Amino acid sequence: MPHVELLAYTPDADKLVAAAAKLCYAKSDIETLMQNLTPEKVESFLSMLSDLGHESPVEHASYTFGIEGVSRTLLAQITRHRIASFSVQSQRYVEKSGFEFVIPPEIEAIPEAKEEYLAAMEEDRRHYDRLRSILAASHEKRLIGEGMDPVEAAKKAGKLANEDARFVLPGSCETRMIMTMNVRSLYNFFKLRCCNRAQWEIREVACQMLKLVREASPLLFGHAGPACLYGPCAEGAYTCGKMKEVREKLR
Repeated sequence: MPHVELLAYTPDADKLVAAAAKLCYAKSDIETLMQNLTPEKVESFLSMLSDLGHESPVEHASYTFGIEGVSRTLLAQITRHRIASFSVQSQRYVEKSGFEFVIPPEIEAIPEAKEEYLAAMEEDRRHYDRLRSILAASHEKRLIGEGMDPVEAAKKAGKLANEDARFVLPGSCETRMIMTMNVRSLYNFFKLRCCNRAQWEIREVACQMLKLVREASPLLFGHAGPACLYGPCAEGAYTCGKMKEVREKLR
């Protein structure tokens, strides 16, 4: 299952965002901007931003997450959120013999499906190891023939083999990443990915992230989540019809 940790975030994020809002709506200069921002005034500024739908000030705060136990299929989805920074474990530089993999819950729940799935993963492992062995031997022979020291040749050949052997790895292959988003991007991420209609793996990641940022910055994220959390469902005819359950879970 996915595991998410909040690694770092902007200190005093609520106050920083409130200061940015204060700059927009008051005569304060930079020198006095942070003065007199009591907890009550911070809450008032953040509430005002929410009511006005003025989100640009929240872009000044960012949150960095460590995410592991997820699939490369998840990676393909999460990187569609382009206003973010990603550092992802490389399949080119990290050798993946005996790779770990994610099992979808629907497959896990059906013994026959799980058996078939595990057999496919074992076959993929064999193909990866065999391809890597063939490629490494070919690269090593060529490099030694070009005059490279045999020890260095073997080392470089292994890395070169990873580059092409990885093409046989499945979408279920586990990966890990560090991801940073600003608050505005997180609002959009939670709106789309905490929704019941989001794919199960990215929904689980999003819900864990939402819990973590609410604990860190409750004022900024008190109303974050799918559209149905505090208003009508945004999915129209495609609604899951479970607004009550979603609200009970995420509030």
